[in-house]
Amino acid sequence: MTAYVSTVDTPIGPFTAVVAADGAVLASGWTGTTDDLLPRVSPSLRPTALTTRRDLGRVTRAVRDYHAGDLTAIDDVPVRQRAGDFMDRALAVLRDVRAGEPVSYAEYAGLAGRPSAVRAAASACARNAATLFVPCHRVIRSGGAIGAFRWGVDAKRWLLNHEAPGQDGSASRSPR
Repeated sequence: MTAYVSTVDTPIGPFTAVVAADGAVLASGWTGTTDDLLPRVSPSLRPTALTTRRDLGRVTRAVRDYHAGDLTAIDDVPVRQRAGDFMDRALAVLRDVRAGEPVSYAEYAGLAGRPSAVRAAASACARNAATLFVPCHRVIRSGGAIGAFRWGVDAKRWLLNHEAPGQDGSASRSPR
């Protein structure tokens, strides 16, 4: 399968997305290469060829619009990941965590249907290949500490501040 790759500049740094021919995001993150992205894609979904494009249409627009303040721009972009039953459920639940309303890892485990599986929930965040579109940055430690993030604590802090109510007057938040 051939997938398409594009990198755009953001306030955090370069953001690269790997997208299937049907437009579903397979992997994404704040990096200028696919080296950190492709190993996170399930082997059953991993592309056999990559074609670089300047623009990936809907995905590129969503990345730019999100960083410009439209926090809902990423909500309807299709994502495709495979990681096993619990991980798939946990990753799907992340898409329902609203911008500006981060949850703790314990709350996240509960939302994913296994309240006692806090470590498994944290592992789902760590294995998330489609960062931003599956907003794992919205999961924080109990007590409000930011916690780890594959793209760095500074990037996670920027994202959380960007999404914080009252922090960005241009931010568009629609109810879910």
